[in-house]
Amino acid sequence: MPKSARKQEKDPEGRMPLAAHLRELRNRLLKSVLAMGVVTVIAMWQYDAIAHFITGPVIDTVGCPSGTTATTPRDHPCAQVTANGLLAPFTILLKLSLTTGVVGASPVWLYQLWAFLAPGLHRTEKKYALSFVGAGVPLFLGGAYLAYAVLPTTAGALVGLTPGDWANFFPADEFFDIVTRMIVVFGLAFELPLLLVLLNFGGVLTGRRILGWWRFMVLGITVFAALATPTGDPLTMGLLAAPIVVLYFGAVGICLFNDRRRKLGNPDAELSDDEASELDLKPSAVGEIESVSSGRMLPEQASGEAESGDTGRRGGFDDVT
Repeated sequence: MPKSARKQEKDPEGRMPLAAHLRELRNRLLKSVLAMGVVTVIAMWQYDAIAHFITGPVIDTVGCPSGTTATTPRDHPCAQVTANGLLAPFTILLKLSLTTGVVGASPVWLYQLWAFLAPGLHRTEKKYALSFVGAGVPLFLGGAYLAYAVLPTTAGALVGLTPGDWANFFPADEFFDIVTRMIVVFGLAFELPLLLVLLNFGGVLTGRRILGWWRFMVLGITVFAALATPTGDPLTMGLLAAPIVVLYFGAVGICLFNDRRRKLGNPDAELSDDEASELDLKPSAVGEIESVSSGRMLPEQASGEAESGDTGRRGGFDDVT
């Protein structure tokens, strides 16, 4: 069978064999990796500009003034970014470029994620693809920007704990490890509310059930923020946990609204497969009774009635019985 013909024989409900699912996943992953690779190559070309862009706010906050070093006596401690080791500049180049590739290609891999999950949704729910990507990209970039924005404040708070006779040197590879980890973790954490909305629109979770988890969700978000922040300080942890909690309750509101909309169109939408729907026992008015004509008699019935002279009954029985 030609390949074009096979493409036209797709199940309207998105069902396909396991091998087809694996091929679909492979194709989506290849497209995502290719997009990340292109952005990574461009980031390598602009490596100096990206490195100064990331380190600039931190250096402005805790860096030593021009003409001084971290060992120069002063009232307030300062820090210097250093590259330790022969391979440190090359390692930093790869890490920065790959992180830029993940962030820059987020519209592509978010769309590929949706395209892989969309066949499992109803036809009326696939129209939310652009909304999913349109909300997912700003959320991911918003989380990444929050990590970038709080990093100078976090660095200033931590450097301020340095005793007066100590010097601060930031190894560049360790510094960029913290930066890249915070950017990716903050960005992915901001996708949690979108994932809950996606599961709700797919009919997996109801808004009422998601709301019932709010205590465990708040506790889990707090623990996740404590483990995900490389610095481990309460300020950064709170700055990560608070927006996610707010987004979680916003996602709950969207899910509850979607459940209400779905229930208006289908009152039995929230019932499980083994749960019976409610019966409408309200009596209704009976309409006009229609007359029913008698059916045609069999030949032996007609001959019997002709002999008995009774056209309505034969042998004490009517035509039906």
